[in-house]
Amino acid sequence: MNCLFCNGKLKKSAVAYTVNRKGYHLYIEKVPALVCTQCGEKFFDEKETQSIQNALKDFEKNIERLKAA
Repeated sequence: MNCLFCNGKLKKSAVAYTVNRKGYHLYIEKVPALVCTQCGEKFFDEKETQSIQNALKDFEKNIERLKAA
């Protein structure tokens, strides 16, 4: 499989995922991904993407509960 941006080769790896959102910073270590050996772009499978999205939704719900307290 090749990179969608530079056509470089993709290699399986575990990478960090970070997001800045609504006043907080979330950092997740060792997320499985395909990483381009040429440009470094990261690609996540649907399973990992869904897990990240679910974690963000749960985190946002808990943040809202903290703000309401």
